Amino acid sequence: MLGLDIGSSSVIAGILKGKSLLQESPRAFFPSKCNGAKVEVDPEAVLAATAKAIAALGDAARKVDVINVAVMCPAWLAMDKAGRPLTPLVTHQDRRSVAEARELEARIGAKRHLAISGCRPFPGGISSTTWAWFLAHEPRRLKGAATVGHLNTLLHMRMTGARVTDPSNASFTGLYETVKLGGWSDELCANLGVSRALLPEIREADTIAGAVTAGAAAEFGLRAGTPMMTGLMDGSAGMLLTGAAVGQLFNVVGSTDVLAMSTDQPRPHSQLLTRAVGIGRRWLSVSTLAAAASSIYWARDQFFSEMPIEDFRKEVHRLSKAGPSAAGGVTFDPYMAGERTSIEQRTGGFQGITLATKRGHLLSAIIEGLIRASAARLPLLQATGTPPLATVAVSGGSDRLDKIFHRDWPGKWTYRAVTDATMRGLASIAPRS
Repeated sequence: MLGLDIGSSSVIAGILKGKSLLQESPRAFFPSKCNGAKVEVDPEAVLAATAKAIAALGDAARKVDVINVAVMCPAWLAMDKAGRPLTPLVTHQDRRSVAEARELEARIGAKRHLAISGCRPFPGGISSTTWAWFLAHEPRRLKGAATVGHLNTLLHMRMTGARVTDPSNASFTGLYETVKLGGWSDELCANLGVSRALLPEIREADTIAGAVTAGAAAEFGLRAGTPMMTGLMDGSAGMLLTGAAVGQLFNVVGSTDVLAMSTDQPRPHSQLLTRAVGIGRRWLSVSTLAAAASSIYWARDQFFSEMPIEDFRKEVHRLSKAGPSAAGGVTFDPYMAGERTSIEQRTGGFQGITLATKRGHLLSAIIEGLIRASAARLPLLQATGTPPLATVAVSGGSDRLDKIFHRDWPGKWTYRAVTDATMRGLASIAPRS
């Protein structure tokens, strides 16, 4: 299998056999354009990075039996009949659509929206809000739109010509009957004021959606005719690697910290994201810290830039062991990238700063704020009615921030490290016609 892992800033390509990762490309990076609350990516830059990552694998990429893909989500865009982008990719970090989110929820009612889609219309995090923003502010970009979807739809239209998405991506459009796995919702589409004809076909992530065209083979360095699976969200791939047992917790600790719990009985919660895994009757209840490691490394850039990176990491762990007293009375609200489960967006901020405050106090306050926020998610997940299993699968970087963020989790937990979770998760999905 050729696996493609497309995150918020880079693409990794890998050759997989069974659940073994035989070969992996270096990260091929693409930039995000951040302008206030707007966060956009050039679709062609993502496609170029994908081609670069595949090229790094050499001839092995042309000899695979099947291709599978995991993508960041949502990454919304509109395309013409040929699959050419008409808009940028608007990522899950975008927060421009607060007013539109309010309007969408007011028209249909908060309880009704939550009951159908599994989520409130969170700005940027649920892409119907982004679509509403473009309808209101840049309608000219949508003229000629034949398909509106997410990044995996763009990849398929460019690589196979198929017009598809999967249930995990559909869940984050805000237009899908997530709780019932019932397809596109006429009621939610009418509330947005769009035709469901613009939306791609929903297929489960393990189905073969199409085959690589001759043009795509030349563009991406692939073999024409290679089957390509529909694919799914990156977090779903990691959860499937764990087995996705009911109650399984999977914590991805990185720039963003995502804590997901697998369930077979979805019970939407206003402070959680509820979405389909993408295969079968499994859902995830998800709580996200939008700026986790990114907050800590922001502090390094601002206050510790002269400190070698390894020394800085040791200082972070030292302060976490010292506890709240190391913050010198300073506290921190950990919302530097907003809040993924709120319509009204919060911002990060320090309180308790005095003339005696030093940079170590500020760093400690950030650490303590993230520790508190990480622990506060457990009662939310338990409120859904699915008891979490005691063993938590954890995926994270070499800085091991997971050990810090789990410090104050209530209860007793066993943590199991999962390496190359997204890529190996793709390999755990057997393709079917």
